[in-house]
Amino acid sequence: MIRELIHDDAILSTPCEPATAEDAPVIQDVLDTLASLSDAGCLAANQIGVTKAICAVEGDDGKPFVMLNPKLVFGLGPQRVQESCLTREGVVNVKRHIKIKVDFDELVDGELRHRRREYAGFTAQMIQHMIDHCNGKLV
Repeated sequence: MIRELIHDDAILSTPCEPATAEDAPVIQDVLDTLASLSDAGCLAANQIGVTKAICAVEGDDGKPFVMLNPKLVFGLGPQRVQESCLTREGVVNVKRHIKIKVDFDELVDGELRHRRREYAGFTAQMIQHMIDHCNGKLV
């Protein structure tokens, strides 16, 4: 279901609870809402009012992938970049790594499966932005 974007700092700054397999409906809501937005490459569950550590990121192939409970394990090449956010006003300068390693869970056949993957470039930047959302960090 497509949900309305939340702009409430109290919700957005709340660290998210760990996601579980029972959060499958929230995953679908995040994907549906992301698909409904023009010029959006990523979306976290707290941006639709659900404080669970769930995010969707558009991959290099243009298709979104979902990460549950993402954690940055390693980052290379820190740099200053400008970012905007769907649920915050303005553009800000933030430090992001050009290449990252991330631990996360993926929902497969109703069960969470642990994953560790590397990402680079703009995809890495979006994932770091989503991890900030899951941690309740406002950009």
